Amino acid sequence: MEPYAELFENDANLHDGHTLKGPIGVRGAREGQTIVVTVDELTPRGWGVNFGDGAVFSWALDGGVWRQDDFAVALEPFLGVIGMPPPEPGVHSTTPPRRFGGNIDCKLLAAGSTLYLPIPVDGALLSAGDGHGAQGDGEVSGTAVECPLERAQLTIDLRDDLDLRMPVARITGAWVTFGFDADLDSAAELAVETMLDLMERELGVDRKRALALASVCVDLRVTQVVNQAKGVHAVLRDRTLG
Repeated sequence: MEPYAELFENDANLHDGHTLKGPIGVRGAREGQTIVVTVDELTPRGWGVNFGDGAVFSWALDGGVWRQDDFAVALEPFLGVIGMPPPEPGVHSTTPPRRFGGNIDCKLLAAGSTLYLPIPVDGALLSAGDGHGAQGDGEVSGTAVECPLERAQLTIDLRDDLDLRMPVARITGAWVTFGFDADLDSAAELAVETMLDLMERELGVDRKRALALASVCVDLRVTQVVNQAKGVHAVLRDRTLG
């Protein structure tokens, strides 16, 4: 039997995706609310792999470092996927990120970060997983150090007072906003517009001043270019606030 063939005997479309925990029904979650997902703890196992133009490269964890031959990369674990399905019925691919989260693949979503996502369906039906041990912005080969996790702990909460254009995250010392689209320029525009929304709310400034401030203190980064919908994230450091 081919590897994993037993998983596909009934319906390959239901199994040919990321390794995730879920969908998790969240008590009290309603469409239109915001789900708040805090990443409390991520513990990777001792090995991982990534790919480059058809070749497979193995990595071994040595303390806080991934090693492969003569190369060493710092351990920076995060979950590649945190998200909910779109409201339309049917089977949905786990490959692209969406307004409701999914395969975001942002290395800033490490332990200690909090992700805010608009809820598309009652109950939320949150899924999370796709352990990554380290990744560069862009994820240019299509893979990070893909690694199994020994433990991942999340805390889930709900908010009624946010209307999010796209996902927003809080990391140590900064706010992060996201944009996703098949077109990179459009993804960047969504990330910026979402950041301007946040700056109006958090800094109490109007749209014009938020745009002027963003041009001198917000960093735009390419999250990934390999997941059908490209990702851009905007970063606003706390030093702007005081």
